Amino acid sequence: MFRIALVAACFLLAVQSHPIEDLLQQPEEGGQIWAVIIAGSKNWYNYRHQSDVCHLYHLLTKKHGIPKKNVITFMYNDIAFNEENPHQGVIINALHGKDVYEGVMIDYMGKDVTPQLFLDVLMGKDMEFGSRKSLKSGPKDTVFVNFVDHGGPGVLGFPAGELHVADLTKTLQTMYMDKHYKQMLWYVEACYSGSMFDELSPDMNITAHTASNTKESSYACVKDEEMDVYLGDCWSLNWMNNTEQIYPNLSKETVEEQYEIVKNMTTHSHASIYGDLTYIYKEPISVFLGHPGSAIEVEPVSDWDYIYKPIPSQDVMMEYLKSKRDKSFDVEETEKLDAEIRYHILTEGKVQEVLDQISRQVTGSREMDTVFSRHPQTIAHPECNKGVLSAFFSQCYKMQTHPYITKYLYRLTNLCNAYNVKNIVSAVTDNCNCN
Repeated sequence: MFRIALVAACFLLAVQSHPIEDLLQQPEEGGQIWAVIIAGSKNWYNYRHQSDVCHLYHLLTKKHGIPKKNVITFMYNDIAFNEENPHQGVIINALHGKDVYEGVMIDYMGKDVTPQLFLDVLMGKDMEFGSRKSLKSGPKDTVFVNFVDHGGPGVLGFPAGELHVADLTKTLQTMYMDKHYKQMLWYVEACYSGSMFDELSPDMNITAHTASNTKESSYACVKDEEMDVYLGDCWSLNWMNNTEQIYPNLSKETVEEQYEIVKNMTTHSHASIYGDLTYIYKEPISVFLGHPGSAIEVEPVSDWDYIYKPIPSQDVMMEYLKSKRDKSFDVEETEKLDAEIRYHILTEGKVQEVLDQISRQVTGSREMDTVFSRHPQTIAHPECNKGVLSAFFSQCYKMQTHPYITKYLYRLTNLCNAYNVKNIVSAVTDNCNCN
């Protein structure tokens, strides 16, 4: 109880107090820089997502000069004081061995980290939760959005829900029509993250960098052996590392240049870019990431036991369970972990069987089933994609508790390119109710 009270007190203090630098603005032709940063996961084995966001918060506010009142942070906040954390109250990121949790003002945490609340904040709606901060940007302002979590074809994960490409696209269109920004830059770390922006119009003054293309996993990197977790995501570590290497000269590297540099650094997934590749492409990254002063801050050299080990994000949970089981000397705990591992191994196979049954019911033949199961196709019907995946997540298996299922979800989304959404959802219901 004391720990919970302490965390709550620190949160309220952070929300209610703004240092004097927050009253200052870095004008860009009369506008301001706004940032919305979000870790969309929970649970200890997803440590890296909150670690990346905490590190970024300090980069944007402490080093890059963006006022804290202009940075809106979503984070479940179950890592720093997690019972498995040997360093209570501390979160570290792979780039440096220092604590990145201290001083982070979390505006929305726990049950408030939802897709709808995230979209409401983006649209600048008046909020009644958390810190009540919202994106109050206007036609002269630039907006930077960073999302870090799991993803699937046309979907991004949240602790207890999903953000679908259909809903994100509508929100971005509304923001554009309402002149809610001058230019907007998205950096998205998730599997299949390219599928969220593959059809993004180049005429809305939005550019999106993604950790992976439309058909592949993103990767976790840098394992801490003591804590048995990954401290960052490969692509996110690469772009933040590049930003720190050129600090404080952010005005001398363009969005295009950073994209090309980070794409070459990211060797296990295909970093991709979408949207406006004309104007924003040529802007200095300082337009979105802040205008540092001239004083260079030297970061301490890390003394933590890191192992650079890229792994598909979909497989991190299973590796964590197996590693924990190998290190366990408690018979009861070992038996429990063995049972959990067996469950997930069997479930991954069962998911593929269920998808076989759904596809055959919808297509009516093994031959057509083969066509739609061969490889991921473009998401041509986002509303169908949303309806089908929502049905599967609610009636079959959830992405948050079974992250490995994202390897196979394209088999459902492919069906939307040729079949009626009602028929597909009906097949999902029929086959999931039998399992």
